[in-house]
Amino acid sequence: MTMKLAWAALLSADTMAPRLFDLDFQLLADSLLTIIAVFVLFFALSYFLFNPAREFLKKRQDKIRDELDEAKAGQEEAAALKKEYEDKLANINKEADEILSAARKKAAANETRIVADAKGEAARIISRAKVEAELEKKKMADDVKKEMVSLASVLAGKVVGTSIDASMQDGLIDETLKEIGDSTWLS
Repeated sequence: MTMKLAWAALLSADTMAPRLFDLDFQLLADSLLTIIAVFVLFFALSYFLFNPAREFLKKRQDKIRDELDEAKAGQEEAAALKKEYEDKLANINKEADEILSAARKKAAANETRIVADAKGEAARIISRAKVEAELEKKKMADDVKKEMVSLASVLAGKVVGTSIDASMQDGLIDETLKEIGDSTWLS
């Protein structure tokens, strides 16, 4: 019975004072069903909409991170290549100087060799010319001797007036040449 009284008091209180909103079982049941529907809708949307969107965003973040890593690695590689090429350019100037220096040394050595060869050739030409001059001098001396011998034999033939045979004539010429001496003909 006490329960009947509580319901009766509750019903009479409902009729007596206006309430701000009715707190009845129907409102509580509707509120509870609405809350359950919101949670079910949230989980369904989370599973079918939010999870794929999150996965898409995560893949996009990973892709951007990978591209940034690649760009950083590419920048580091480009910096290393730049440094390598700068070093090569510095070494190219050094190598060019070394090549030019070696070429100058080689040219100087060739110049020295050519000058030495030319001097040797000139010395050979001069010695050959001296030898030829000596030979020419001896030949001229022999020619002059022969001319003098022939003149002496003609003169001797006229002076003697007699005929001398050839062997006597050669003996007289040799005797005359010995008396005059070789030094006379060479000067």
